[in-house]
Amino acid sequence: MTKDGLNECSVVVIQKPATYEEALELIQILLEKIAFLEARLAAAEARAEAAEARAEKAEAKVAELEKLLGKKRPPDPSTPSGMTPNYEKPNRAKGRKKKPGRKKGHKGARRASIEPNNYEHHALDCCPDCGTNLEKEPVISTRTRSTEDIPEKREPEKTSHTIESKWCPKCKKRVEARVDAALTRSTLGLRVVLLTAWMHYALGTTGHAIVKYLQRVYDFWVTAGGLTQAWSQLAKALEPMNEAIWQEILHAGVLHADETSWRVGGKTCWLWCFATKQAVYYVIDRTRGSPVVMRVLGEVFEGVLVSDFYAAYGFLCAAAKQKCLAHLLRELEKVSLRNSSVEWKGFAKRTRRVIKDALSLGANRQHFCDEEYDRKWIHLYDRLAEIHDGIYVDKDARRLARRLKKYRFELLTFLERENVDATNNHGERMIRPAVQMRKSYYGNRSERGAVVQAELMSIFRTLEMRGIDSLEYLEQSLRANISRGTAFTLPVSELRAVA
Repeated sequence: MTKDGLNECSVVVIQKPATYEEALELIQILLEKIAFLEARLAAAEARAEAAEARAEKAEAKVAELEKLLGKKRPPDPSTPSGMTPNYEKPNRAKGRKKKPGRKKGHKGARRASIEPNNYEHHALDCCPDCGTNLEKEPVISTRTRSTEDIPEKREPEKTSHTIESKWCPKCKKRVEARVDAALTRSTLGLRVVLLTAWMHYALGTTGHAIVKYLQRVYDFWVTAGGLTQAWSQLAKALEPMNEAIWQEILHAGVLHADETSWRVGGKTCWLWCFATKQAVYYVIDRTRGSPVVMRVLGEVFEGVLVSDFYAAYGFLCAAAKQKCLAHLLRELEKVSLRNSSVEWKGFAKRTRRVIKDALSLGANRQHFCDEEYDRKWIHLYDRLAEIHDGIYVDKDARRLARRLKKYRFELLTFLERENVDATNNHGERMIRPAVQMRKSYYGNRSERGAVVQAELMSIFRTLEMRGIDSLEYLEQSLRANISRGTAFTLPVSELRAVA
């Protein structure tokens, strides 16, 4: 046996030494083995003690957090409020910190004064408290009070259309007068189709709830399947308007994009949202990959794309991109809940300070001259480079540093270009109505229903963003298209001056 064969995993076979020299050599080997094992035992005991100390420290920290939060773990800042169970949400602190109502200087909101079209006189014949007869008592004074209510239950309008047909000498064929009160081969009028579609695709009311509403308020009897077929006809008739919305999105100067899960036929699909300040375009697809982005926006987008850090948007070539800084701040906060190393704390503090300085600079752009403003945002790029070019041992710091370096030219675009938001809040607000509808009726049963869902949601939401009465505008547009063949157009926003 030699010393070279001795290692931490070796098996020592002891043979009876033949000579005195071999006995001394064996004793020396065994002494070295004992020393090696004692060193390993001491190192293992030291590691065990360190692990126990860390465990005790972690248990103390958990106990402290449970005591402060009522035995609740701190919420993940990246989790939407709607996905957090009610029993895990913290109770509101006593006392109201924010004063109710609109901020000082903002225009108030109240109902306009009522112009009555009906008058009622309320005579006082007896005392409402004791019942004493007051018919012979003189009237001391009167006052006026106005109320506004909805009319009583109304019956639907049932119209029989007599359609003339004549011979056109120019067209050399028989032609008929067109009925603009309904879509082709439909017994449901335009108003009921538009009203129910608006309730379903703009308000998120379920089909069966709409059926009950029509029966109760208008004594109008229809099935949910009949409404679904009417909505499909409506979407087909309004395809040119949906195409116009897509063209406006395609040539937008600044575009927000976001996506969320959706169900079609019991299978998981994805609802994509592409929104500007004046229009929004929805797409429902089975994939969440970049082909959807390329199909909607093309391989080259001439505007600024604002999105989160999802990789599917990275394959698109755009004039410029802006990544959502709110997502980055939430990621820093999320990691800080589980990582308390000194290196990470320093990294997170420096990154957070650069982001907040950039947001502050963008909010106070008008207070600086052009030269000073350019110098400040260029200096922010230098500070960002110092962070992502650093050498880090902490794995979270290395991961976030790689992200900062990868998107270093897409984090501060809002400082270089005007009318670009630093966050994707607008895109998330535009996709939120779809999330609320998903909670109401869980998606669509067929692919055709998903197409109708995306088209009518795009039309109703775009008209709402422009301050247009969608029911009145669409009814007039459909009547003009049916009777005169007028093309569908997108109306100019009534809120453009405000925006």
